Amino acid sequence: MMQIKYILLGLLTTLLLSTCSLDRNPLVEFAEDEFWTSDDNALLALTGIYNGNILFNSPEYSPTDWWSYGGLIFLEFVTDNGYDRRGSNSNFHKISDGTLLPNNPYINQYWSNSYFKISRCNRFLEGIDKISAKPEVIDKLKAEARFIRATQYFYLSQFFHDVPLVVNTLTREEANVVTKNTQKEIVDFLIVEFTEAAKFLPRFKDLSSTEIGRASKQASLAFLGRTLLAEESYAEAAKVYEEIISYGDNAIDADYQSIFHPSNESSSENIFSMQYMQDMAGSAMPQHAYNLKNGGWCLINIASGLFESYQFKDGTPFSYESELYNPKKLGENRDPRLDYTMYYNSSIFKGTAYNCDPDGTSPDRIGSGQTTQTGFLMRKYFDESFNGNVNSYGGNIPIIRYAEVLLSYLEAQLEAGKAITPELLDQTINKVRGRLSVNMPPITETNSDKLRDILRNERRVELAMEGIRYWDLLRWKIAHKNLSGDIYGAPFLDAKRMNYKKEDGREIVDPHSRWYVNKRAFRKEQDYKWPIPQSEQDINPNLR
Repeated sequence: MMQIKYILLGLLTTLLLSTCSLDRNPLVEFAEDEFWTSDDNALLALTGIYNGNILFNSPEYSPTDWWSYGGLIFLEFVTDNGYDRRGSNSNFHKISDGTLLPNNPYINQYWSNSYFKISRCNRFLEGIDKISAKPEVIDKLKAEARFIRATQYFYLSQFFHDVPLVVNTLTREEANVVTKNTQKEIVDFLIVEFTEAAKFLPRFKDLSSTEIGRASKQASLAFLGRTLLAEESYAEAAKVYEEIISYGDNAIDADYQSIFHPSNESSSENIFSMQYMQDMAGSAMPQHAYNLKNGGWCLINIASGLFESYQFKDGTPFSYESELYNPKKLGENRDPRLDYTMYYNSSIFKGTAYNCDPDGTSPDRIGSGQTTQTGFLMRKYFDESFNGNVNSYGGNIPIIRYAEVLLSYLEAQLEAGKAITPELLDQTINKVRGRLSVNMPPITETNSDKLRDILRNERRVELAMEGIRYWDLLRWKIAHKNLSGDIYGAPFLDAKRMNYKKEDGREIVDPHSRWYVNKRAFRKEQDYKWPIPQSEQDINPNLR
């Protein structure tokens, strides 16, 4: 955990507050000459930048940051991995159900949170040269601020595309007339910023115990790799990922489940994570994710598409017709990551059985009000021995894992047209699949066209519920295929009470006895790009 603890956030808010997304209102006045006097003060300010608007010890009802659980994990609701219990009323669901509009409050929140963080970075970079400190200290602090600012522009460029590139503090008048930069201009800026920041950031292995949670060289390079992947600059992306791998600071952890728990959150696999601390700066994700039996709100549901993506233990694709499929024990004969990621009817969660049987009387019965809507709930991230305040859990949320680096390196090589060799597979995808607690059969396919689908599925199951699926679908340009159609939940063989799809007054019985949930209707012509929030357009016509 970062040693400049989050209890100092109140002071930081006073020092660096700006109230509107593009610094439209004047900054709060304070004695800058008195503040920019030491590197301790600068570090204090930098900690506030990392935190942004993230809520601690309180449920997050809307996304407060790209890296908070409400901003990152909840983004899975937009995809074929997850489902928001609030259904069609959810503003996340509306992003991919064909009703996305500029007045969607959640895209407004992502936008405003990003520019709030950017404005803090800009002010920090304008003030940091005033302190008396060693040049290497100044360079490192600047690199961290540039890294954070660049990550915000990464997300803005990936989802909104053309946005204002603001690199200095603005007056209200200036903010009201800013113009949009093209996505290419933003990307060119990112390539420079992530590259330059990496030069002055310490390697992961050199982060001291007081610096865990702060940016490293590998974190900046990993975001550079993401940027290049999205640009289809595959050869360049491969070189960046090669550099991360060559350092040897990070490794695939033998225990998949524990890297998401407080006990192992400092694993070298977790290159960069959002830091939470139990009872001081805790996460309320258990409140949102737990089932009713354990005091939760069942908000984070998992869709059947993700369940069906996990292979059988012998490496063959999942099929309801396979002899290996057991409808009474859904995790039997399956990739172990299925049970590490989700639980379902009759699973043991937190020491007792979870019962969502549609014919039962359990308060967790599927579809009965504010309970599960799919039958699948999320196990990932939760140390089930935790019995504290469900609004103040201490588990961190990984932003970049080494597993993503290896899978991205293989993708970059594949899409760059490089020959796929057994050695390359063993260095990448098979390291991920072969970790001791997973131990799935190695991939041997070297035909690029066939390997592509295998690799994409591997990313899906390995990085499930980590907030990266939506970005993958967009950059692969397959969102309009995957996010259109019916949403199903768990299968309930022989259940008398079922929720069937209704069409023309008829009930359509699912051949696999899956619970019908809802539908998505991602629009190919317009939903690959988020609209700039209406409130911003109304103030500044240049953003229309």
